[in-house]
Amino acid sequence: MSISTDEVSTDDPRSPRAPPFRPHFLFKAGAVRYEAVEELERRQSGEVLLLAHRKVGKEALTSRCFVRRLPSPTTHLRRRRLVEEVQLAMRLNHPALAKVHHVGICDDALHVVMEYVPGPSLETLVSAAVVRGFPMTESFALYVGTELAEVLHHAHTVVDEEGRSLGIVHRDVNPRHVVVGVHGEVKLMNFGAAYSLLIGREESPRSLVRGDVAYASPEYIRRGALSPRSDVFSLGVVLVELLTGTHLFDVTDVPSGFAGRVLRVETLPSLPLHQMQVLLSRFSPDFVEEAVAPLAADVKAVLHKALRAHPEERFASAAELRDALRKLQATRGESYGRANLQEEVARVLADGGAMRAKVEFGEAGLYPEGLDAHELPEPEEK
Repeated sequence: MSISTDEVSTDDPRSPRAPPFRPHFLFKAGAVRYEAVEELERRQSGEVLLLAHRKVGKEALTSRCFVRRLPSPTTHLRRRRLVEEVQLAMRLNHPALAKVHHVGICDDALHVVMEYVPGPSLETLVSAAVVRGFPMTESFALYVGTELAEVLHHAHTVVDEEGRSLGIVHRDVNPRHVVVGVHGEVKLMNFGAAYSLLIGREESPRSLVRGDVAYASPEYIRRGALSPRSDVFSLGVVLVELLTGTHLFDVTDVPSGFAGRVLRVETLPSLPLHQMQVLLSRFSPDFVEEAVAPLAADVKAVLHKALRAHPEERFASAAELRDALRKLQATRGESYGRANLQEEVARVLADGGAMRAKVEFGEAGLYPEGLDAHELPEPEEK
């Protein structure tokens, strides 16, 4: 993709002293101009997530888009790896996946143009449910889990032009990267940390953990071999959080005397890396049972199989987990679809919002910064 920088704004959003955000021109790709209208998130790594309009001439196109501005790595090999990871995401095409449209270099930074999905993240919904005092419904969790298992299976099995499996592993499945759209669609976001088993790719340094370690599989924290079963584990952690309102791991009582491999994280995790290393070194079925004790026996059985410490003991694929979740839905004898999802999302946000001023959210806050600006569902554009 050819990007023109002749009109790039001189305000550098990566600067810690950048002025208050104001709409500005980003870049031009062919005949399409991209103009940033809102900064949605700024991460520790230097990544900036922007909401943008696309224009041809002075006419706005029908939809908005996300633009992820990624900081430039310090070496040629790492820059090549970053571009390859985004190119992997562009190969994926599934209704439950936020599509990556374009990628290019502008102002010495990689810019990724992605599908805009208005709606709350699972992180926001879980937080609102905690505020109101009880978790998302079992029906919600099973439906969302089935959708995510299906799209992960698509990613795991996609092939290149020569029919070779790309072996893509998301390796950052977490509630922040799942959005429920305004029409009840479930969308998995951000394959920016995606891993491929394809031979010849430049890999991340073995000491660098990419993605949120609070949802990482034990083999990833040990820096072992990754496989689709690693994403199965991460989805299992997400499901526990949806079903119970509590994260699978509690780091409050973790001792500090662990002498494991020294690792670095690329972005600030939800839970501290050191404590996660300790917890996963001791991970067992008893640990899972304590977390899922209040749930129905058949639901617990599925979670136990998804959350085995050893990958070979888990579901062999995301498709197997999807089928197990569908079987649970069938045994309930109820029809739960997008309309039900919309209703539950609206109810949870309303209940959680009503309680918002009555609770102490803690250090990080239960409602992510910018919720009012972009997380709440908005009316469909005419």
